[in-house]
Amino acid sequence: MKKLIILSILTLCFAVPELPAQRYLPGQRGLQITTGGVNALNRKTGVHWGAALSTYTKHADRWVFGAEYLEKKHLYKDEKIPQAQFTLDAGYYRKFLSDARKTFFCSIGASALVGYETINWDEKLLLDGATILNTDAFLWGAALTLELETYISDRLVLLANIRQRLLSGSSVGKLNTQFGIGVKFIIN
Repeated sequence: MKKLIILSILTLCFAVPELPAQRYLPGQRGLQITTGGVNALNRKTGVHWGAALSTYTKHADRWVFGAEYLEKKHLYKDEKIPQAQFTLDAGYYRKFLSDARKTFFCSIGASALVGYETINWDEKLLLDGATILNTDAFLWGAALTLELETYISDRLVLLANIRQRLLSGSSVGKLNTQFGIGVKFIIN
């Protein structure tokens, strides 16, 4: 009798179809933290850090609201002059690829950005007596992002992205390409 019960339970376990994962549900939210490099292909390297809140829609897409810090160093003689940007962004990401088990997602997103840029932390005079003519400025623009997500569990997601930012108002550089990795925590 015990063998029959065990055999019945095992048969039911394998006969019941697999339930879908609880991912990309409407109203679900995630908090993400990212970091990475900037303009790595043209040797003007820099770093960026960011945090964002994702809110999922009923069409399995998401709104993303975040803040980011980006810093690049410009070489002048033996001195490295920092260029720092602080930005806020709001964007919409559309999922265009996922696997059947809902563990891997690929999205493309467009964001609007506003922020502030400072050159050498507003110190105009350099060590050799030269003067920086570039001024601090308010920034506005847009970003296009390609993002890959893989779920480690229902609440933990690993991210990888590439992002092209176009910011008006900067006196040093308007385009920045970012490569990044991150982690997202599903909070509800």
